[in-house]
Amino acid sequence: MKDKLKKLTAANLLIFSIFTLWWLLLHFNKAPSGLNGNVFSDTYGVTALIGGVVGIFIARKWGGFKSALGKSLMFLSLGLLAQAFGQFVYSIYYFFLNQSIPYPSIGDIGYFGSVLLYIYAIYCLAKVSGAHISLKSYQGKFFAVVIPAVMLAISYYVFLRGYSYSNFLTAVLDFGYPLGEAVYISIAILTFTLSRSILGGIMKKRILLLIFALAVQYAADFLFLYQDSRNQWSAGGISDFLYLLAYFVMTMALLSMGYAYLKIKEA
Repeated sequence: MKDKLKKLTAANLLIFSIFTLWWLLLHFNKAPSGLNGNVFSDTYGVTALIGGVVGIFIARKWGGFKSALGKSLMFLSLGLLAQAFGQFVYSIYYFFLNQSIPYPSIGDIGYFGSVLLYIYAIYCLAKVSGAHISLKSYQGKFFAVVIPAVMLAISYYVFLRGYSYSNFLTAVLDFGYPLGEAVYISIAILTFTLSRSILGGIMKKRILLLIFALAVQYAADFLFLYQDSRNQWSAGGISDFLYLLAYFVMTMALLSMGYAYLKIKEA
């Protein structure tokens, strides 16, 4: 398994490097004509697909749905696959339907579905750390209440202030994305503060990597919604790179859980 993890880690780094180079060439106007921003935007989702498959492999080593930690990793992986589904739908709009990408669309089933999957995944991880007990403390209440409140306040001030209601489903998603992401990030931070109790503390850095992946995902969604609401979004822009980075880091976080499994098994 160790050799397989090394190969998967190297492959993840290589694929991310290729897409990063492609993105840089786009922004320096050096990319070949056939590799424009639209093609980039509709293909980098393969990184989420690969990460989801890799994550399921690792989750099964931890017991899959039969254990709290395995279940957490499984739902994180399903979250990546949901993101890949959203990307796949957007690709259909561009390559086959030759239409501009609508918002909301069927792809948002995957994108918003990933938010719900991440919430449950982090909830399972929090249960392993004993977060439900910590909510009785001031620190637990801070992470559970104050942090999401601050994130929502920022979202309201920067993005939703003066919000113009145009469509019910659009409004649900516009408010649901920042709310759901505020929830899973606050639970993830709470879990990080308690991770010394998880397998002797070897998960601390791995959970920190996971928090970073979730934070980048939040930034990508926030920026996309902000730009889309103001007709400023463009294919192959900074929000696309943030999504690419989020998928890459999430995959690395899942791979690190595979190395943690080996460490426990060899101890």
